[in-house]
Amino acid sequence: MKLFVGLGNPGAKYAHNRHNIGFMAVDRIAEDHGFSPWRAKFQGLMSEGRLGREKVVLLKPETFMNRSGQCVGQAMRFFKLTPADVTVFHDELDLAPGKIRLKQGGGHAGHNGLRSLHDHIGPDYARVRLGIGHPGHKDKVAAYVLSDFAKADAGWLDDLLRGISDGAVYLAEGNGAKFTNAVALRMAPPEPAAKPAPAAKAPPVPPATEDDPRSPLKKLVDKFR
Repeated sequence: MKLFVGLGNPGAKYAHNRHNIGFMAVDRIAEDHGFSPWRAKFQGLMSEGRLGREKVVLLKPETFMNRSGQCVGQAMRFFKLTPADVTVFHDELDLAPGKIRLKQGGGHAGHNGLRSLHDHIGPDYARVRLGIGHPGHKDKVAAYVLSDFAKADAGWLDDLLRGISDGAVYLAEGNGAKFTNAVALRMAPPEPAAKPAPAAKAPPVPPATEDDPRSPLKKLVDKFR
């Protein structure tokens, strides 16, 4: 069994915030892959289903970002999972909008949700880092992550979420390369093959006239060229 955790803040007020892109990712997986309806569990919302051969539990902590680890820790203990079974989807300021990186273990880089996870389950879980860009100055970060995506972001955001859903089976089965490739194909689909150039047409054969100097045999050959 695998546990996929989306990080965000609960409630309609935060639903479209950049900080909630983790919630958006697991919502898209649940919708596209026929998971069960979301229900309250472990101080969060849980949905269950299958991705390929793997049973997967999707989890959205309802404890607010800086206490996400409480919810995840409860779910892990209930299902008897280890950090190696957990993959967390979260916003990443240090990646350009639409970029994605898959990482196993590591630090929390000041992210409040990851910091809470470190406190409750340790650092050895997988992360899907979802780029949202940086506002340019650290004093603007809080307002930036807690504001909604701009209308101009709608295109790449939808492609990113579709790509995550496309590759979710590979992620559950532990094939990170195929997962990131599925996302890349959505973000930058291959260009259609160029159409072959039309074949050059032979110049038209001039019609025979009374002054035509060609022999009868030559006229016959030209007729069928």
